[in-house]
Amino acid sequence: MFVLGIDPGLTRTGYGIIEVSGGSERAVAAGVIRTDPERSVAERLVELRTDLEAVLDDHPVHTAAIEQVFVNKNRNTAISVARASGVVMACVSDRGHAVAEYSPSQVKMAITGSGAADKVQMSAVVAMRLGLSQIAGPADVADALAVALCHAQHAAAASRIPTGDVA
Repeated sequence: MFVLGIDPGLTRTGYGIIEVSGGSERAVAAGVIRTDPERSVAERLVELRTDLEAVLDDHPVHTAAIEQVFVNKNRNTAISVARASGVVMACVSDRGHAVAEYSPSQVKMAITGSGAADKVQMSAVVAMRLGLSQIAGPADVADALAVALCHAQHAAAASRIPTGDVA
């Protein structure tokens, strides 16, 4: 199964694709989609969608997950992240893929066992789980791979829960 993880943002959107097979996980692709801050918001959202579609054209994806928008102090940042998230979810959904959402603390808890893990801890655990010496690029890349790993972990657990009538 190929899982796409997304760390959304208007200036930088991190993406990571992992393959989960037979209990092992490996990184297939990861990077950052950047938009030009000199352009209008609408143009940047189109640029984000176009670049994400190119990633999806190049790599097989069966399911996707995105980090939920977190509102702390800067409302303008939260609004731009929400706009980018909407474009990402629409783009992935247009291709018939389900999109799960996880809060930052859910991702941290799933990856490190602590909802308060910092970026250094997260990157180190993600690299270790994927058999990489380090995660290249900005933190957005490690965050996106972490979202993909979190979703793979949740999907594996959900698949073990029986459905149907209980006698």
